[in-house]
Amino acid sequence: MKRWTWILHRIVRQIWFRAGVISLLSVALAILAGIVTPYLPYTFNVDIGQRSVGTILQIMASSMLAVTTFSLTAMVSAYSSATQLATPRATQLMVSDPTSQNALSTFLGAFVFSMVGIVGLNTSAYGHDGRIILFAATVVIILLVVGTLLRWIGHITAFGRMADVIDRVEEAATRAMTDFAAAPHLGGRAAIVVPPKAVAIAGSQTGYVTHIDVAALRAIAERNGLRIHVGVLPGTMVHPKRDLVQVESALDDTTRAALIKSFTIERHRSFDQDPRLGLIALSEIASRALAPATNDPGTGIEVLNALLRVFLSLGSQPTNAGDDDNEQHGVYLGRPSIDDMLTDAFGPVLREGGKEVEVSLRLTSTLAAMHANLAVMRRPIEGWAARHAQRVGETMEDPADLAVFEQAYRRLWPALA
Repeated sequence: MKRWTWILHRIVRQIWFRAGVISLLSVALAILAGIVTPYLPYTFNVDIGQRSVGTILQIMASSMLAVTTFSLTAMVSAYSSATQLATPRATQLMVSDPTSQNALSTFLGAFVFSMVGIVGLNTSAYGHDGRIILFAATVVIILLVVGTLLRWIGHITAFGRMADVIDRVEEAATRAMTDFAAAPHLGGRAAIVVPPKAVAIAGSQTGYVTHIDVAALRAIAERNGLRIHVGVLPGTMVHPKRDLVQVESALDDTTRAALIKSFTIERHRSFDQDPRLGLIALSEIASRALAPATNDPGTGIEVLNALLRVFLSLGSQPTNAGDDDNEQHGVYLGRPSIDDMLTDAFGPVLREGGKEVEVSLRLTSTLAAMHANLAVMRRPIEGWAARHAQRVGETMEDPADLAVFEQAYRRLWPALA
């Protein structure tokens, strides 16, 4: 995905974007009711007094201000609850929730429409026909608000709860994993050995790489006949001494600046191009649920189910090198390793859940399901299954629980038992 397209997608997901657009549309609608009156080919016979429309708008303005404040408070409370009970990494997903954004934007837009309408009525900006049009627009706004309010009531009952947070993180992780399966090297070629004389280029910022504009890098490579070796991936922590790319040629300052500009570096990781962040967030939820202070094995099992679905979205792990087949120039990138992704997903669960027989049984069955469906990952999965069995044998205190686990392990992993 090109950098500007990625930036546009991020802007659209911001909470202020929809609120701003709907507020502007509300202002335009209220103004339009007064502007179009002289151009109407006929006049309305219905008589609507200025006070009646103004009273309705005043009621709607006061009620929408209260509903907007309540909705914003409820959203902030849900963010705080998700941070405390699940993981802070889920907050960015909840902030971009379209249902809550639409609700808040609709309520704010109705408030703005009411205020502009009241100002127009008090300044006599609306004539007889203008008041009728304003009244009709008010009725439409009221119907829209009622429908949005009903949907918001149903949505807020689950918004920010543990199951909702797990589902959101799973969806984000699945999207990132599906994109990774389709383009493991982000549209470039598989990494190769970097020549020792390659010129290293580092940026001046410190933070996480959240986006790499591979299309821009490819354009630079084709324009200058370069081989560009990308040394970082989305989710990598970089600093002024960490090389971003290495290039097999001398570069001028303009090309060097263009290469650095192709990398977006921010303070926090993003789910978009980073398949590992979703796995990390899910494992954090499980780790917190399985901690002795919480002791919630049910949530740990739900997370393992989610992790299984995320990994199965890989399908047949792609081995293609990318879509840039030119031998003379191109962009070469690595990709997250299977071992790293398994560590991100199951490391905390294995550490915290070794004493819980329910979690241990589900973990070994989850690994067995992945082993059966993901042929290219079988060797590392077998290693994790054996490691998990060893951990359970060392930490599980109840002999009866240990016997139940060993029986299930021998059934699921006959080659390793």
